[in-house]
Amino acid sequence: MKNKKQFLGFIFMAVILISFTQCSSAQKLQLQENVSFELGQVTFQRWVAGVQGGGSGIHMLINVVSNKNNVIFDSVYFRGYQTKIEIGKIDYIANFKTDLNQREDLIMSENGKEEFGNESPIKEANFPFKIADNECVISYLEKGTTKYLKVNNLVEKPKEDYPSAPPKQP
Repeated sequence: MKNKKQFLGFIFMAVILISFTQCSSAQKLQLQENVSFELGQVTFQRWVAGVQGGGSGIHMLINVVSNKNNVIFDSVYFRGYQTKIEIGKIDYIANFKTDLNQREDLIMSENGKEEFGNESPIKEANFPFKIADNECVISYLEKGTTKYLKVNNLVEKPKEDYPSAPPKQP
């Protein structure tokens, strides 16, 4: 009887472990080799406000030369950060908020309504891609499916220091 319980316990644990490994392998994000659009130069520029608490970040410009299937550009992953891609006047843009020179007035309370103005952590704890500092991954929607493209050789422009940018008021 004891051996039967041990055997059933072993089988149960094996099934649980196998199901977890299946879940983790299913969540790996597949990078695309061939895409239906053509990118031009992708540049980024770090910036810092000149006043204490004024913030800092990275501006990224994504030049799209052609977009045959009218894919929708969603997000970009870069140096441990992730942000949404927006349509700019000339190029697509992504603005990353970094942790340098940020305001430190975090509200902690048992009442969730009092914490409403707090912002979530800036860097993602479980960044989904292993990429170099001069690479990013762009997520996009094509025919209802989310896909990912790794972009190499990003061009870094000189850092921009804004001497008179006031801090944003909550």
